[in-house]
Amino acid sequence: SDHMENICGYLMKYTNLVTGWQYRFFVLNNDAGLLEYFVNEQSRQLKPRGTLQLAGAVISPSDEDSHTFTVNAASGEQYKLRATDAKERQHWVSRLQICTQHHTEAIGKNNPPLKSRSFSLASQGSANSPGLQRRPSQNAVSFFNVGHHRLSTGKRVPILQPDHLVDVREMMSQAEGQQRDLIRSIECLPVSGHLTSLDQDLLMLKATSMATMNCLNDCFHILQLQHASQQKGSLPAGTTISWLEPKISLSNHFKNGAAQNFPAEINKPASVREEQSVAEPCQLTREPEEINPDEELEDLCDDKEDDLGGVEEQRSVILHLLSQLKLGMDLTRVVLPTFILEKRSLLEMYADFMSHPDLFIAITNGTTPEERMIRFVEYYLTSFHEGRKGAIAKKPYNPIIGETFHCSWRMPKSEVATDAGSNFSAHSASEQVTLSKDLEGQAELDYYTVKFVAEQVSHHPPVSGFYAECVERKMCVNAHVWTKSKFLGMSIGVTMVGEGLLSLLEHEEEYTFSLPCAYARSILTVPWVELGGKVNINCAKTGYSASINFHTKPFYGGKLHRVTGEVKQNTTNTVVCRVQGEWNSVLEFTYSNGETKYVDLTKLSVTRKRVRPIEKQGPFESRRLWQHVTESLRDGDIDKATEHKRALEERQRNEERLRAETETPWCTKYFIKEGDGWVYHKPLWKAGSAVQTQQTDTN
Repeated sequence: SDHMENICGYLMKYTNLVTGWQYRFFVLNNDAGLLEYFVNEQSRQLKPRGTLQLAGAVISPSDEDSHTFTVNAASGEQYKLRATDAKERQHWVSRLQICTQHHTEAIGKNNPPLKSRSFSLASQGSANSPGLQRRPSQNAVSFFNVGHHRLSTGKRVPILQPDHLVDVREMMSQAEGQQRDLIRSIECLPVSGHLTSLDQDLLMLKATSMATMNCLNDCFHILQLQHASQQKGSLPAGTTISWLEPKISLSNHFKNGAAQNFPAEINKPASVREEQSVAEPCQLTREPEEINPDEELEDLCDDKEDDLGGVEEQRSVILHLLSQLKLGMDLTRVVLPTFILEKRSLLEMYADFMSHPDLFIAITNGTTPEERMIRFVEYYLTSFHEGRKGAIAKKPYNPIIGETFHCSWRMPKSEVATDAGSNFSAHSASEQVTLSKDLEGQAELDYYTVKFVAEQVSHHPPVSGFYAECVERKMCVNAHVWTKSKFLGMSIGVTMVGEGLLSLLEHEEEYTFSLPCAYARSILTVPWVELGGKVNINCAKTGYSASINFHTKPFYGGKLHRVTGEVKQNTTNTVVCRVQGEWNSVLEFTYSNGETKYVDLTKLSVTRKRVRPIEKQGPFESRRLWQHVTESLRDGDIDKATEHKRALEERQRNEERLRAETETPWCTKYFIKEGDGWVYHKPLWKAGSAVQTQQTDTN
């Protein structure tokens, strides 16, 4: 109680992405257990702009930086705050935690734990029964008061022994049973009345209880690691303990089904849109279409994804969705709320990974296999920053089967890095003869053209194929990606299953590569993106390979968005280049000769892609297909965007059902299935082989 002092001062408060951070004057009222804030110190005598009850709250320093922290009230309301420095943050956090503990314990004394483990909700009584009525003075903390053990103060906590760990395991098993009972009891409540199963406090409890149990299991595993280390010696200095996969299955906690379209039910539209009226599959030609780059115009659309809309207004939708998901559930068939969508298709997102065509073209200009591999690694690591539109985790549209996206880039030849002896004019006469007609028509142009096409080749599983080529430089890349989304508690993980192949025809080299996993963190507050996992790049012909690690933020210690990697010659096992830094900030390349190169991704020039106007696009091209959804999102009309989105998805389901009934297979337009992968129907390497065969026959 010596530290129970009232403090006040200015902090920055995060409101939403529209207004962002704002200075507000905060007052900690220890006697009342309240955190209040005002517009400024002069308005302190007026009514507070906002008030949080600290009893039952959780005060959490953020891992984003050393200044930010959050106050999570038992009611579900949250303040995200930022101090001027780490010292001030620690001062506020410690005082808030002391006040919170004091008032939480006071509530525990005044409201003894209920005897029944099911919190009296399992009695199946009517909504008017005393056990189900909520008194006005009773908040979520006192209503769902869970008995807890308190350590006596002033005593040193002994090191846990193996039998103590068994006791902890037993207590956790009891807690899991209580949590299951709680979930069942909430779900048994009526959907209308004084206290319903859709009550916001109950939704918050359901959404966070599973994540809490998962976190407890992680902590228990850390205790086991620490105990093991005490048997063998202390942990090495600098050790970081990462978040772990759950050690105990929580898959049976929810019985509400695995793939129900809950947001769709909540936001059910009043009318059926025109898009949904298509009862038969579109009788569109599936013949490949040659896109003339001259018809494409520089893209002036600049949809910055910096607005999540009314997150607070949509909180009940998010909580209701989270309460229905199971840990590890595949989200492929789960319809997510419209307001979290980016204003672009996933196919266009893949195109945005090519926003540095100068680095892409420069790969083939390397004079040695070592230099070409290093250039490819440099291009690969710089592609993710622009592919993500801002730091906020938003989801691109799920492509409709048969959806396509076309674009191109024009890159002035003077801006592409070259090396002595590797310029294009030095090619032999026989090589010049093999150039395609497209190249002959552009012989006098002062720019290179990179063409891109993507197609959604499968719906279940969702697989996208994309292909890019630069005919002038005789290089192309082909890839197929299966996006597997899983629910991880308070995060969503997306695994990119598939492989890419870069072909440098001039050097007869092929580079295979994979893609990292992506994670959307903090999905209940301000979601953010991080990449994770190990990827490999290999060139069988030259014997060079690269291993790249995208590091997720550890549970203890570590930095955000960190990436490390190395390029080596497999034959001699010699490392020729090392790379470290952040994939969305600055990368440091250290070469075998001792030289160091820094690449600041935030300052790299971005070449705008060229896209045909919507009126010239086909019905299944991304921007035309999703134009009504995109326009509604730009206007901030979430309901209208949801209607258009649902109509497209319903049309896809109807067409898929009809194909199943008539046993009609789906025919792709640009990609052909080869083994487990998908290959562009007319890749540059096949065109080159055909020309060589023709020349051989002529000779």
